[in-house]
Amino acid sequence: MRNLGDNVFNKMTKSANKEFAVIGLGRFGMSVCETLYNYGVQVLAVDVDFKKITQAATDKIASHVVQADVTEPAALKELGISEVDVAIVALGGFIEESVVVVLTLKELGVQQVVAKASSRMHEKLLKKVGADLVIFPEHEMGAELARSLVKPKLQDWFELDNGHSIAEVTVPESFVGKTLSETYLRSQHGLSVLALRIDGRYKVNPAANTVLARDISMIVIGENTKIDDLAAM
Repeated sequence: MRNLGDNVFNKMTKSANKEFAVIGLGRFGMSVCETLYNYGVQVLAVDVDFKKITQAATDKIASHVVQADVTEPAALKELGISEVDVAIVALGGFIEESVVVVLTLKELGVQQVVAKASSRMHEKLLKKVGADLVIFPEHEMGAELARSLVKPKLQDWFELDNGHSIAEVTVPESFVGKTLSETYLRSQHGLSVLALRIDGRYKVNPAANTVLARDISMIVIGENTKIDDLAAM
């Protein structure tokens, strides 16, 4: 079910009227720009590197592409950055610059600032200066790969916090032929079923009398340890 989270950007694009700014056009920033733009929202792409700006314009991955020194508050102000709803600071490899940009964005009144971090210390600094959400793309991709190799029955995983997640889990063999109510998922396993994936389509809030089969997967929510136990069944 890739994209229970789709990096968090699914949630951000629920309103077609939202405007976004992506600051920093490395591989991550370019990818975010293209994804947001393909959702049909307004995206402002900003970088100090003329080559990156030219590439973004050539590839048409943003509504507007601007070259600017984002570490200068005056430059960000001139861009009208305070008018965007969400700003994504994709300067993960440049700690000082990303901290300065996040601080400036919050001072200019940007509603939501998402920042890419390169370390836990970097994350703390970004949150200290006001980042609303800090992400570790490389770490998350590595964790997802490791999880898929060690726990192949976990088809997808979206972490809500340090202890709870939403995950898509293959129906355990012991559940095959039983109805949802007969699995006692909530009372015995501490998990709630949000949906079932049947023949590639999702059935949200499935009925308790739904019979489980081998080709069905369950989207569950609960404690990480409980989800691990279910996947190990």
